[in-house]
Amino acid sequence: MTDTRVYPTFARNAAPSAARSTRRRTSLVLAGGAIFALALTGCSAGDAPESSSSATATSGASAEPTDDAAATSSPTPTPTPEATGAPIAQTCDDLLTLQNVYDFNPNYGTAPKYSPTAGSLAETAETYNGLTCGWSNQTSGELIEVSVVAPNDVLMTRLEQKADVDSQAVPTYGTPPAVDGFFTYAGGSGQAQVFTGTYWITMSSPAFYNEPGAAEGLMSAVLSHLG
Repeated sequence: MTDTRVYPTFARNAAPSAARSTRRRTSLVLAGGAIFALALTGCSAGDAPESSSSATATSGASAEPTDDAAATSSPTPTPTPEATGAPIAQTCDDLLTLQNVYDFNPNYGTAPKYSPTAGSLAETAETYNGLTCGWSNQTSGELIEVSVVAPNDVLMTRLEQKADVDSQAVPTYGTPPAVDGFFTYAGGSGQAQVFTGTYWITMSSPAFYNEPGAAEGLMSAVLSHLG
């Protein structure tokens, strides 16, 4: 007798197919998780350089020198000594007496309204506390201008160097180095200068012509009165 019953065959294959489907879904889930993790890792790595750059910039700014440090390192300039002269205690009558002037030329007398001629040695002396005096020829009106300055070392050196350049040395006004004399003729006037250890003495006049000896007698009188 023939068995006509039909037996289902799919039941044997159903379990393996279900297992394969489960494994496939599991693999997809794991793969997706790995990709997401990599994406997160990539974002974190990108943020790190920004933090490092910011820290470096801050460190560089703090290394710059401050204004206080620069000011402290600047040297203090040394002040230059001022060229000046001390006030003169003597008067014009102390420098040259009426007899001294008369001995030079009887026609000379005092000049009450005297003021230093512009550009003269006497005008320069006046700027350094110098004493300036004038005697006038009563006939021609020609002046004899005399000035005395008591310079400090800076001014004494400056004036003597200028006299050495502008004038000729004259040994007859006194004995060097205690007395250094100079003479020049410029602008129609003879100009005599003497430097002692204490004073700068000047004389200017058309009456001195072009001869240093013309002022010698008056210069000797002034030196004797100053001591």
